[in-house]
Amino acid sequence: MTKCTHKSDSRFFCATIRVAILALFLIAFGTGSAFARVNAYVTNASESTVSVINTNTNRVTATIPVGAGPQGIAITSNGDFAYVANQSDSTVSVIATASNTVIATVPVGLFPFGVAVTPNGAFAYVTNQGGDTVSVIDTVTKTVVATIPNLFDALGIAITPDGTRAYVALNLGPFFIDSVAVIDTATNTVVATIDVGSAGLVAITPDGRFAYVTTGFFDVTDFTIIDTATNTVASSHTAGTGPFGIDFTPDGAFAYVGNINESRVSVVATATNTVVATVPVGAQPLGIAVMPNGKFVYVVTQESQSVSVISTATNTVTATVPAGFNPAYIAFAVRTHGPTALDQCQNDGWKAFSNPSFKNQGECVSFVNQ
Repeated sequence: MTKCTHKSDSRFFCATIRVAILALFLIAFGTGSAFARVNAYVTNASESTVSVINTNTNRVTATIPVGAGPQGIAITSNGDFAYVANQSDSTVSVIATASNTVIATVPVGLFPFGVAVTPNGAFAYVTNQGGDTVSVIDTVTKTVVATIPNLFDALGIAITPDGTRAYVALNLGPFFIDSVAVIDTATNTVVATIDVGSAGLVAITPDGRFAYVTTGFFDVTDFTIIDTATNTVASSHTAGTGPFGIDFTPDGAFAYVGNINESRVSVVATATNTVVATVPVGAQPLGIAVMPNGKFVYVVTQESQSVSVISTATNTVTATVPAGFNPAYIAFAVRTHGPTALDQCQNDGWKAFSNPSFKNQGECVSFVNQ
């Protein structure tokens, strides 16, 4: 800290310096409750763009041209790159989030739909609904390094927190039975197929124990839970009509499920898998993403061409953000957080954090203390 004297004519100057230094520190490292700007990225299917929403202001700050008919989107864990599945031209656009520009376009299979990135950021898995395959993109070379066949009408995809398995919802599985295929990411082979009834999107609980499968664009009211240890159906439960988009709070206590036929979001307590609240939102909710801090849920409402923002504290809509034409899915540029305890900085633990990142253990300790 700048050394200042106690003379009356320098007090104001010294106070200003201290405030400026504190402000710079907070900008660089944030605070325990909020640090760094968290952006939400929304695909706009009918105008071939991605809208960038600043979640501090809930305003669109950039619009990025991508390929034709963008649908699914996923962002690397360090927040540096967004992968966008362009359904109408069978490509994936790679966006550098620092500049909000497309830096690569990767050809994949026919009609790509869903995207998931491995936790280590090494690979992006893309479902090709029309090609009945999954393309595996090396995120360093931005090229397809593997294609997994016989995944019929593949839609949603999610990867376990340890990165060892990818769960793919098949709208037309083997023998035309809707199912979920389990991919071993080490070998890129299907190691299990689970019959689930109608399949739409998939989300994995934060602890990796369960995969929740929603039912898609059908007049049904259930979602299916898969035990990832045994790859068997654990149970099925009731949500609203046409449950589709889904995401979990960071502690895994609640799942937020969009009901496309009811213009509402069901809040499911995962301990009992019962609906404990319903939140009216815009028309036809599709993509859903919970903010990394768990305080808000962003819901893309396609027919309303907007994003509804739900407070998880009150389960009410606190803001509505206009999006592009026919918005579809959403992802956050920040999925990791800084340390919350001093022991996380020890034994080179400070090296594991990317948002914010630290140059040494001392910076990590200072962050926690703030």
